[in-house]
Parts: sequence; structure tokens; C-alpha cells
Amino acid sequence: MSQKKGYVTRQAKRLTSGEINRRRFIMSALSAGVTLPTALSLASKAEAMTPKAGGLFRMATGYGSTTDVLDPSTSENGFSQLAIYTRGNHLTEVSSTGELIGELAESFEPSNGAATWVFNLRKGVEFHNGKTVTPEDIIANFNYHRGEDSKSAAKGLLTAVTDIRKDGDNQIIFELEGGNADFPFIVSDYHFMIMPSEGGEITDPNTPVGTGAYSLDTFEPGVRANFTRNPNYWKDGSGHFDAVEVLSVLDVTARQNAIMNGDVDYADSIDPKTVALMQRVPTLDIMEVTGTQHYTLPMRLDVQPFDNYDLRMALKFAIKRQELVDKILLGHGAKGNDVPVSSAMPFLNTELPEHEFNPEKAAEHYKKSGHSGPIQLSASDAAFAGAVDAAQLVAASAAEAGIEIEVVREPSDGYWSNVWNKKGWCACYWGGRPTQDWMFSAAYTNDTEWNDTAWRDTEASDRFNEVVLQARSETDQTQRKDLYWEAQRLLQDDGGAIVAMWANFIAAHSKSLANSGNVAANWENDGNKIAERWWFA
Repeated sequence: MSQKKGYVTRQAKRLTSGEINRRRFIMSALSAGVTLPTALSLASKAEAMTPKAGGLFRMATGYGSTTDVLDPSTSENGFSQLAIYTRGNHLTEVSSTGELIGELAESFEPSNGAATWVFNLRKGVEFHNGKTVTPEDIIANFNYHRGEDSKSAAKGLLTAVTDIRKDGDNQIIFELEGGNADFPFIVSDYHFMIMPSEGGEITDPNTPVGTGAYSLDTFEPGVRANFTRNPNYWKDGSGHFDAVEVLSVLDVTARQNAIMNGDVDYADSIDPKTVALMQRVPTLDIMEVTGTQHYTLPMRLDVQPFDNYDLRMALKFAIKRQELVDKILLGHGAKGNDVPVSSAMPFLNTELPEHEFNPEKAAEHYKKSGHSGPIQLSASDAAFAGAVDAAQLVAASAAEAGIEIEVVREPSDGYWSNVWNKKGWCACYWGGRPTQDWMFSAAYTNDTEWNDTAWRDTEASDRFNEVVLQARSETDQTQRKDLYWEAQRLLQDDGGAIVAMWANFIAAHSKSLANSGNVAANWENDGNKIAERWWFA
């Protein structure tokens, strides 16, 4: 039986690769004892897995703002991130199977205890304007983020870089102040999209020009982005649609109506409350991926009263986290414990105390804080589906501990520019990162623009930064684990982050769409590379 199954599987691969036609496959399956209806079904499934070119792919995303710009250094939500990955490339990428592979860099290797990294560039890659990618372009792009006056959200990821230089016509060498085994992951960060340079500088960071599978035709911030297939794309077997339209549809009901009515082919950030309903639509499939996405309630230490340790602890113990998972995610996720490290990541500290609802502890810390009066919590469903409801649940549970929370319903448009990373306490989401160093460097170390808790000036945060730096260059896995466990203890206890929930990625799409069978979990929407990786069956 297993031999026959293996034979049919091999024949199916030959069908998808074009070695044999449909008739030949069916005859082979019949000769192996497969019934005709089953053979026909297997043939259809195999053909659906074969990439086909053509069509307009329409996508509705739950992110976007009228303040969005093309400059990848300041990209701050999923809409602009989609625009980056659709039109551009990076030195490396996380594949649909979760493996880190070369992209514009064909290969990469470390030396000097991982303090030196050599990236070997692919030859002949062109920008959409016909310019060939050169080592000078790569250097100019990274220096753009590293510059003294840079406002790049990814600047903190490059603080350890002491020098970038080329060697020959296709090698780039990064020198770091210390070893970093995770550095190739870092250069895949979406902010580091490679743009054309001139005279060793990025002259127009808002250029639509990239090297990706699609060229950008129109960009209306917070509204839509339209793309056309790049006929000269260097990556074989990618970029199958003729055109792509990404629509920013912040209202979850409108987004779900769009996919159910056939106005779009794919919609992300589906509300867990409607999953059961949408599963009954015969033209749709629901896709759910467990990844590193988490929903947070960051408290900024530079805004009173969140500079008070006891007040922060009071709020951490005033939340019914499982209730949030049950009522907001409807079980499509797991409760958080105030560290941005999941079981899918290495070195999760399994001995951390559990931050769960404890009204006695919350009241005790609140009394020690000396605070009185309402505490404002800003929320909008632009942060995540159900964020306002989640804030109301937090207010209700805190009231049981004698803490008054005033929920401020914020406008969806401009939320990421006017509320997040500015107001004292708000709702937020993070797509997560594949390694602790990357996650910490993106949102928690003292040198990143996106330290949305402003956790910088306490004794614990100083030690945290030291530990993260030590762990980055530590090659002994036991010692590295000890360092990351300490970092998590410091962050959970003293930091301003309330990591409330780990949320699955949930999307709905037309049954006419197909993919390789593997879907990346590093970001939503197949690593936000859906336009490059999917096709119409």
C-alpha cells in the first residue's frame, strides 16, 4: 500500500512540474489501483498546486493610515509593510517554511566569532527602473538607517554595526562590535528594503522603485496601493498575478463583507467572532496560522502615572487574560505573560511567575503606588480586532481591584501616528520576530525608536540592555539561555509592557486562490509576501 501511495505521489509531482499531462497521471493512478473518482480528485488537487500566471489579485487588509508613506524606514503597520514586500526585496528572507534564506544575497557566512558577516550578492538583479543593483546600493541603504539624524524605526537594530564595506563586485561585509549569530535574520527586517542610490546616498526614500515581483503604480495612503507584475523579476517561480490591489479596510465588518460578497479575493485580520459564520460560505476558505503575533497594552514610563513601579504591577495583576482569549479571540490564541517570547521561539523562560488576575495583589500594589482617580486607556480596533472591547474588559476586571480605568475610544485613522508610542497607555499589536534579540532590539532596548513603553531609565532596564548585548554575542547555548531567561525576568517584572494575548493569524480567501501548501508565520499573509507566493488555481 505504501509503495502504491508513494508512486502516486511521485506521479503527482511529475504532473505539477509539467513532466506528464493530466491524462497520463490519471492512467498511472488507475494502474496503481486508485478509483477513477479519486484519480480525478487527485489530478485536480495537483493541478491546483501548479502556479499559474494571470489575474488581478484584490486584497483587503485591516491596516493603514492616511499618514502612511513609502519610506520603508518609517513603515509602522501592515498596509505599508505589504507595499514594501510586494515591490521590494531584502538581503535575506524568511521562507514560507520558516527557514531563513538568501534573497538579494545569494549566500552569507560569518567569521571572527560572528562579529563579521559576508553577504554574497546575486548578480544581474535590476531595479524596476532598469538600474542594476550594486554593492554601493546596499551600503547606501543600510547607512540611511544608521545615519546620525536617521528617524528609522530599525536604527536600533544596527547600532552594533561598526563598518559596512564592499569587497569586489558582489560582496558586502558587515563588521559588528561583537558577535551576533542572529544578524542574517535582522537584515530581513521589512524596513531594510533595498532602494536605488545615487552618489552613495538614498536621494529619495519615498521612491516607488524596488526590485520586487511587482512595480508600484499608485499609492494612496490609508486607501489603496496598486501594482503591476514586474516582467523582469529575477526570482523564478514567483509573482504570478498580472496585477495586485491592496485595499486598506480598517472596519472589520466592511472587510469581512468584502470577502463574503466577492469584492476582494483575500481579507486578513478576520474577527474570531465571525469565523464560524464565514466557514459556511461555500466559496471561501478560512486560513489560521499560529505564529508570533501578540496583542499588548504598553504603558509608557515617561508618562505619569506609569513611571510608578507599583502602579504598573497593579495593572498587570488586574487583567483577566484568559477571559480576553476566550471573549476577544474566542480561543484562537493563548494568554500572555508580559514577555514578547512565545513557545515557538528559542529560550522561553518556563519558570517565570504567572501574571494572572489577582485582585488582592493588584489592590496591594495600587495602594502602595499612592495613585487615585481614573487611569486612561486608549484603544481603537485599528490596533487589533476587538481592541475596544478588550479595553472594556480590562476596565471591568480592574474595577474589581478598586482601580478605575477610563477607556478612551480613539479614531482608527491616524492611530499609529497620534496615539501609539505617544499616549501613556494604549492597545497595540506586534507581529513578533523570529528571535529574542530581534524582538528586544525592535521594541525594548533603549536605542530603538519603537520602545513603545519608554522603558529606559530604570536599574532593571539598564541591566536588561547589558544582558541582551551579552546574549547577542554568546555562542555557548547554555549561557545564552541563562542570559535570555534573565532578560525576560527583568522585562516581565519592571517593564511597561502588558503582553495580554498571543493571537493566531486568521484570514479568509477565495477558494480560487492557491499556494505551495506552506504558509509563513513570521507575519500575517504568508509573511506579507502573499502577492509574490500565491496564484489563482
